[in-house]
Amino acid sequence: MKKVTAADRVKLAPGFWSSLLFIGISPQEVARHARLPLTIINDPVITTAQYYAIWQAYAELVGDAATAIVKLATAFETAQYPPAALATFHARDFRDALTRMSRYKQMCPPENLCLSEEGEHVVVELDWQHAVEPGPPVLVGITLAYLLELGRRGTGRPLQAHSVELVHDIGNSKVLEDFFGCSVRVGASGNRLTLYGSDLERPFVSYNAELLEILTPTLDRHLDEHQSKRKISNKVKWILSRCLSRGRIDIQTVANELGMSDRSLQRRLTEEGTSFKQLLVQTRHEQALNYLVDPSLEIKEIAFLVGYEDQNSFYRAFRSWEGETPANWRIAQEHWRSSLVTE
Repeated sequence: MKKVTAADRVKLAPGFWSSLLFIGISPQEVARHARLPLTIINDPVITTAQYYAIWQAYAELVGDAATAIVKLATAFETAQYPPAALATFHARDFRDALTRMSRYKQMCPPENLCLSEEGEHVVVELDWQHAVEPGPPVLVGITLAYLLELGRRGTGRPLQAHSVELVHDIGNSKVLEDFFGCSVRVGASGNRLTLYGSDLERPFVSYNAELLEILTPTLDRHLDEHQSKRKISNKVKWILSRCLSRGRIDIQTVANELGMSDRSLQRRLTEEGTSFKQLLVQTRHEQALNYLVDPSLEIKEIAFLVGYEDQNSFYRAFRSWEGETPANWRIAQEHWRSSLVTE
């Protein structure tokens, strides 16, 4: 039985299920379609795999991923969302709301948001905190759409995005372009929402200073506690992901990068319920899946990039992870993505 780690625990707000009901989608039907027990509807914490399955099932039931995104993005009831979401809705302005969203999202894997300034624009990029593989396209779309809808509701204005970039196709592009008010490019290197910097300075009509004064200290304390519990193992994986292609890497190398002894590092990892060997295997597995999604990379290149000296060793390891060869896994993923486009 697979052990569920803290990084693999996803909080699903009750407002999600009530929003489905609001647009005429039965939560029970979503759970059945996802092949999950009906008790999942009342479970506040689920695994990443279950989270992905729920989103994929929702998209398939609606029929078109783009339509599914727009329907749900405009249906959420703010009052039913957790404190972290309320803190964004009642922020001072759109910039404050996005900053809070990016900060507090760290407590709610697997999505992760990164904000950056590019001239007169602000770019919000989505990636994945701890997941073995990226989330389904519909989850990407709903996350970016929710951010724009947050700005629209907060400011009371029909804001439009400057541009949207997506790694994978997400259904009817016309539906998405009508919602975002801009072009939507598919096949990009990352999932990005680019907003006008001037819109981020717009004040929120829903601003509530008194509520924020109550929520902010509590949320910041929870975030600090959350980060302190997972720092070392995440840092180790971050270092490993950038060093795999250099060849053999051992715990001493990583410990030196962290400025501690290998014995101290191993002790800290043991306290977190893991080991250097486990993290090395996890990182190789995650990186391999990410690289295999890119058709321009040959499998022998991927074997090198994830730290294997020969292709056969990589094949054996991959079979132990996924139960099939890298080539077959890649083909299966291509068929799955094609089915999403044609449905």
